[in-house]
Amino acid sequence: MNFKRKVTRNLLNIRGWQTNRTIVVIESDDWGTVRVSSKGAYDSFLQHQLPVDKCPYNSNDMLESNTDMEMLFEVLSAVKDREGNPALLTANNIVANPDFEKIKAAGFTQYFYEPFTETYKRYPDHNRVMELYRQGINEKLLQPQFHGREHVNVTRWLRALQAGNKAALLAFEQQMFSVHSGPQPAELNEYMDALDGDSAEELAGKAAIVSDGLELFKQLWGFSSKSFIAPCYIWGTTLEPMLASNNVRYLQGMIIQLEPLATAGYQYKKKYHYQGQRNKLGQRYLVRNAFFEPSTNPGFNWVDDCLHRMEIAFRWKKPAIISTHRLNFMGGLRPQNREQNLLLLSTLLKKITQRWPQVEFMSSDQLGDLMNKN
Repeated sequence: MNFKRKVTRNLLNIRGWQTNRTIVVIESDDWGTVRVSSKGAYDSFLQHQLPVDKCPYNSNDMLESNTDMEMLFEVLSAVKDREGNPALLTANNIVANPDFEKIKAAGFTQYFYEPFTETYKRYPDHNRVMELYRQGINEKLLQPQFHGREHVNVTRWLRALQAGNKAALLAFEQQMFSVHSGPQPAELNEYMDALDGDSAEELAGKAAIVSDGLELFKQLWGFSSKSFIAPCYIWGTTLEPMLASNNVRYLQGMIIQLEPLATAGYQYKKKYHYQGQRNKLGQRYLVRNAFFEPSTNPGFNWVDDCLHRMEIAFRWKKPAIISTHRLNFMGGLRPQNREQNLLLLSTLLKKITQRWPQVEFMSSDQLGDLMNKN
């Protein structure tokens, strides 16, 4: 590792909340959202010369299935922390998906959504996913938190559909909104940047969407989410009072927040955060300082890199907050993706408990509560 990288990793952990406890939080995004709907859809895109095979998400990510959940739980439950608790995944949940039939009937001029629990009903091997979620919560393997109402930028997506965008329409036919169509700047985020906007008016409308999503989260899970992670790490600070009014106390994210500038062309102001930092409303920023994303770069040594980043965090008396995404554990498109990465996750978790037997596994909201308690 070069000197510059070492310095950067240490600087990430110097400032902010400290603890003598060895705390590990695993934050995982995208649970509940549709991505690639089937192997047939994936093959169809290739036939239309869309380079979906060049995008790890389009190659591996699907709505989580019964099998995906069961195999993940086996790995999480196989290790225990100093309190006897298993590894705990903060499953950041998208609570709704587009209602494609209603949107089509409206000629792409209006947006409609359905709870993600309804989406499961159209997918094979998904009839017990919510039952497994409940099991995971009860066994302290999984804790849902709020990621957004949907993972699609509604206004940009509908504009593309109305304009006859080929890739958007092909994806829509497969009950999808995100498909890798190449390096075009206008489709860099594949319409996944739900809280971005091209004008002040568009950005002002995001508050109602997020508030609606928080209420749906509470209806589906029976409790409010204390934390929030913005899709693509893009959100305006003006959303934070609304989040606070809905009892969101903790804002998950990276060291850099991308704040939209309310102009066309994907322009942002970069805002830097540190671990446990408070904003004017008393909300805390939880900053990810370790990473486990093997699907995005299979040739990289994610286990050793993650352990090294954790070691630096603990040296500076910081919790280790590991960033990962659902695609790493999904096998509906490529079963080997799930099998290989679960083996790596198992190796990582075992090495964590061996190297730091005093480790404590927590969810994001539990860590935030501890910060506030102290």
